[in-house]
Amino acid sequence: MACFFRRRAAAQLSRVCGAHEDVFIPLLSAAPVSKKQLTPVLRLSVNSLVKKGVLPPDADLQTQTQRLAKQLKEDGVVEEVIPGRGVIHFRINRLLLAQKLLEQLHSDPEGFGRNSELLGKAGGRRTLVEFSSPNIAKKFHAGHLRSTIIGLLGAGFQRLGSQEKLRENPLQHLYEVYVQVNREAELDEGVRLAAAEFFRRLEQGDGEALKLWRHFREITVDEYRTIYERLGVYFDHFSGESFHQSKTQEVLQELRSRGLLRTTEEGTEVVDLSTSGNQSSFATLVRSDGTSLYITRDIAAALERRETFGFDEMIYVTDKSQSHHFQQLFQILKAMGHHWADRCVHVTFGLVLGMSSRLGNVVLLEDVLNEARRRMLHNMKEAKTSKELTDPELTAEQIGVSALIIQDFKGPLIADYKFDWEKVLQSQGDTGVFLQYTHARLCSLLRSQGGGDQTVFDASHLLDDRSISILQHLLRFDEVLLQSASDLQPRHLVNFLLTLSHLAASALRELQVKGSDEGVAQARLRLFSGTRSVLGSGMRILGIRPVERM
Repeated sequence: MACFFRRRAAAQLSRVCGAHEDVFIPLLSAAPVSKKQLTPVLRLSVNSLVKKGVLPPDADLQTQTQRLAKQLKEDGVVEEVIPGRGVIHFRINRLLLAQKLLEQLHSDPEGFGRNSELLGKAGGRRTLVEFSSPNIAKKFHAGHLRSTIIGLLGAGFQRLGSQEKLRENPLQHLYEVYVQVNREAELDEGVRLAAAEFFRRLEQGDGEALKLWRHFREITVDEYRTIYERLGVYFDHFSGESFHQSKTQEVLQELRSRGLLRTTEEGTEVVDLSTSGNQSSFATLVRSDGTSLYITRDIAAALERRETFGFDEMIYVTDKSQSHHFQQLFQILKAMGHHWADRCVHVTFGLVLGMSSRLGNVVLLEDVLNEARRRMLHNMKEAKTSKELTDPELTAEQIGVSALIIQDFKGPLIADYKFDWEKVLQSQGDTGVFLQYTHARLCSLLRSQGGGDQTVFDASHLLDDRSISILQHLLRFDEVLLQSASDLQPRHLVNFLLTLSHLAASALRELQVKGSDEGVAQARLRLFSGTRSVLGSGMRILGIRPVERM
């Protein structure tokens, strides 16, 4: 609904400046809520009009701001036009804001914000996202499959594996085999050579090696699927770099035919990504023993995904240590003539510091989820406000997962952060627990007081500063969704939801429903119902399941 108000302001700007209304829509933004700014306002940077070519670049910016503001007129929607330092503020009619915004939230709660004109321009594309990338048969931490790992595991299982233990606890047994053979490899060169030989056989399509690898992969995918479901993650397609090994020879042949692959004195095959011939810029694609590397299989994977899915963009999500790898990957694809590589993006994330596991130094995701559930269940039993729940363990799990997601998404993804269980699970402050608690409180109020479902309500009861602050904040929802999508940074949405939770908590304390006049009560219920809808919608976008009781 922000677009209704943007459209009215844009119509005036179009009349004065001569450009089409659509030029101004993305340039108008809702001002963030602050103690200094308690009136609903849209704002426009005059410099953005200069950059768009709407205004001449050689005039004084402040003079242009003053002149433009004087030409704009007040009407029933925009009550006042206020020039600032290079910015024009459009003060919106409070009553109309409450009516229009809450009417749309009532009629289309799920579409609110998502169906905005702003996001419409960004939609309609097919995006592939590769994330998580757990290792085959490697339960202990997330990472990418390395030939040393799969080779060690293959060679180790042939010597140390037990089919009986594999049936009883498959991934745990493979983990134990890997740990043991890894220790042996540190002392015995023969074990390392056996691992390399197993991987070479795998690349050459040896039937026995392939059968064992496929069994490992099936075990791994099954167990990870269970963990992913606890996080609310469901994949459309399962594949990994090893899935594309059969295509690597085709990739290498194409690189050779294009004159991009050269052999070094050491017998490796490399692509030179510089113009100087500096060896530090070489990307190694083939080892001296003829086996491929991770980047070789990633090239094959990218080409196959482009052919299979015809994506408009592909996003890789990995830790920041792999930045150089993806720079080389995209450079090689472009050197091969695949210009769509410009639409491949690497989203990096930092390290989590201070997280410990009851199982020792290695941190298992499953163990972290179990610990979050256990701690949250304990906190819920201790809290005086806890309600009787049908499935307290499920609720504790959902809130615990929320807490982990919000903690992870609050800041820039690339930043390292220190993990602290006590802070993560606090019921107050900027936490996932507080977000869920606010949503549950709103649900409880709406259940007990009738839900705010009446078709007609009197918006004149929502002109107080507390109500207007919430409405002004909701006006920003589509902008925040667009910013998160454009930057590929969920923190914009997370911080929007946390601010909305704090605004809602204050309103719940000050804007009484029970005991108020019928008209006042119904208007406030409509406000709280809309707030609950946006909180729930925002959480679901982040992969969080909103709880209705806690």
